Amino acid sequence: MRHSMLGVTCACAVVLAMACNKANDTNATESVAASPAATPAPEAAPAALSLADVAGTWNVRSVPESGDTTPTTYVLTATADTTGWSIKFPSGLTVPLHVSVSGDSLVESTDVFASQRRKGLKVMTNTVMRRQGDRLVGESVAHYRVTTPDSVLRLHTEGTRVP
Repeated sequence: MRHSMLGVTCACAVVLAMACNKANDTNATESVAASPAATPAPEAAPAALSLADVAGTWNVRSVPESGDTTPTTYVLTATADTTGWSIKFPSGLTVPLHVSVSGDSLVESTDVFASQRRKGLKVMTNTVMRRQGDRLVGESVAHYRVTTPDSVLRLHTEGTRVP
């Protein structure tokens, strides 16, 4: 009986070793398939944006991500350099913008101003947009000067160039 148990144990060890070896062969094959030579070349980076690319007047519409479909609209005035950028709301309020470019993205920020969405509150905004043909598309974040949890509002923002 003892010899038959030893035989069974040895047989199991052999089967286990063969299975492990088979798994190692499979892993080696998968490793070769996943090697850098087998992966496709990365896509080319988008072309860098310049302020001159977006200079002009844009009608902009921002809608909250939260499901509220009420848009905030304004006219963006853009120049070929960092001076003279502003947004003008239908109420007549004009807010200067601080702008920069990072790769293919236009980065805009405001100082604190009177909110056009939430009457009686002060807000500052940060927006990042990319040019897609004749549109600017991106995200805005409004930071309200309140102490409640809803002090931040995220919005989808899209602008179309005024002809």
